[in-house]
Amino acid sequence: MAHKKGVGSSDNGRDSKSKRLGVKLFGGQVAKAGNILVRQRGTKFHAGENTYLGKDFTVHAQVAGTVAFKRGKDDRTWISIIPSLDEVKETVAPVAKAKPVVAAPVVPPVVSSEEE
Repeated sequence: MAHKKGVGSSDNGRDSKSKRLGVKLFGGQVAKAGNILVRQRGTKFHAGENTYLGKDFTVHAQVAGTVAFKRGKDDRTWISIIPSLDEVKETVAPVAKAKPVVAAPVVPPVVSSEEE
């Protein structure tokens, strides 16, 4: 048996606000640095090259470029940004610094009086 009378409209009418989750920029679209690519709960999409994951699992673009989606071996979907030509910079490999040579103090040998 029902514990509540079958009342109508006065007991209805509640709903939660939509969270507006989902993909915001699709594959092939151009993104600026900092743009939101995906808003999600959990990691349905993983951050790939030139992207980063926010604390609420939002994937952002790190550099300006074209959005690319790819599927990994483990069935994960990765989002990457392929940098635009003006964003690509020539990187020079870092050269290790030479350590300065520090001469150790020379201590003269101690001459014992027994040898004389």
